[in-house]
Amino acid sequence: MHKVSSIGQHNWLLSTICYLLLSSALMLYFLSPSVSFASEKQISLSDAVKTALENNHEILAFKNSLYAQKEDIGIARSFLLPKITFQERYMRTNNPTYSFMAKLNQERFAQSDFEITSLNNPKSINDFQTSLSFEQPVFMRKANIGIDISKREFSAKAEEFIRKKEDIAFRVVQTYLMVQTAKEHVKVAELALEDAKEHLRIAEQRYKTGLGLYSDTLRASTSVTDAEQKLTSAKKNLNVAKRALGVLLGMSESIDSTDEKVDFLVMDIDYYTNAALSRKDIKSLEMHHENAKNSIKIAESGYLPYIGIGGSYQLNDHKKPFGSEGDSWQITAFLRWELFDGTKREYERSKAKYKALETEEYLNNIKKAVTFKVYEAYLGVEEARKNLELSKAALKTAEEGKRLVEIRYKNALSPIVDLMDAQVSLDHARANLVAKENEYRLAVVNLSYESGTILKDLRIEQ
Repeated sequence: MHKVSSIGQHNWLLSTICYLLLSSALMLYFLSPSVSFASEKQISLSDAVKTALENNHEILAFKNSLYAQKEDIGIARSFLLPKITFQERYMRTNNPTYSFMAKLNQERFAQSDFEITSLNNPKSINDFQTSLSFEQPVFMRKANIGIDISKREFSAKAEEFIRKKEDIAFRVVQTYLMVQTAKEHVKVAELALEDAKEHLRIAEQRYKTGLGLYSDTLRASTSVTDAEQKLTSAKKNLNVAKRALGVLLGMSESIDSTDEKVDFLVMDIDYYTNAALSRKDIKSLEMHHENAKNSIKIAESGYLPYIGIGGSYQLNDHKKPFGSEGDSWQITAFLRWELFDGTKREYERSKAKYKALETEEYLNNIKKAVTFKVYEAYLGVEEARKNLELSKAALKTAEEGKRLVEIRYKNALSPIVDLMDAQVSLDHARANLVAKENEYRLAVVNLSYESGTILKDLRIEQ
């Protein structure tokens, strides 16, 4: 029994070791930034934006919505085209009038049908009627205005589609910069870990030579552990950012950025302010405003008559469907004029006027809001530029401060606490500089987005 128990413990221990080794290997594999996933590839910013504009699901959905909007033009035009109808109808009746007409249409009328008894009490009769008829509008004011409205709605939708592209392009740039920032944060974390390990080595060396304290080695070891945790988080954030970029590009796998530095030229604020007034969402709302005014014309068209022509050709038979005992045709011209509809037209016209005023106010508001957003974005660029310069200066002072404290610690002139504090300041300055660099780039891109020039600035052809 003792031997069996030992074998069981040995197997359990071996399984546990294998499990831990496998788990550690998988964790290192997935968290390492240098891991090259089978489907992961690097892509430039320009190619990333172009890919997103072709494959992003929001873009594809909007494109179908645009196509659907275009079909409304055909629907509106169809009201001015002829309507052709084919009909097969069956009737059985002993109604004197209908019986008289049916026999005439069937061309079976005889002298006996003029007898009073037959006229007053006709026998039941079958009538199969086959007819082909048409109706063609000649004057229909409401339909003509409807075509103009549908065309303008399609144009407005097309402008919104371009604005949607600008929105996706902006989000791609945001995420692309996020990937680059995450990669830089990994490098900073790796550098901080190297520094922490060096501090631990110095502390252990000083302790072994009797110049340092054992507590210093413990403090330095804790700093190494803390640096390892930060590196683990940085790698996780990088992998998440890569996957987010892939989703924006309409892919299921992670996409990596290249090491290119994305720089945009900043123009004068007047350039952006003037460009913003031609932003696609403003253009779209201007068209909606025009359509709102056209809705007033549609309501007023209800006072006008509808003029058209029509005609039909029909076959009648009393025995079988599609029979042709008798045939006839007719051509008609008509004018329909609704003289009173319970004041419906007055209410519709009043409602359309209010809707036009509502759209006009929205248009005035968005123009002012866009101008404000451009102004805010421009100040954001100035702020980001200044913060970037300060971060560069802070990094230089942090590096020099850490270097001096490290020399003093090696010469037993400073406690390890000062060295740890200097290292923390340096780590913060390094990470802050990375963040500020990309904040500046993002501020410039945001200015392009708010002014509606982002696709032009990214050199994406439209």
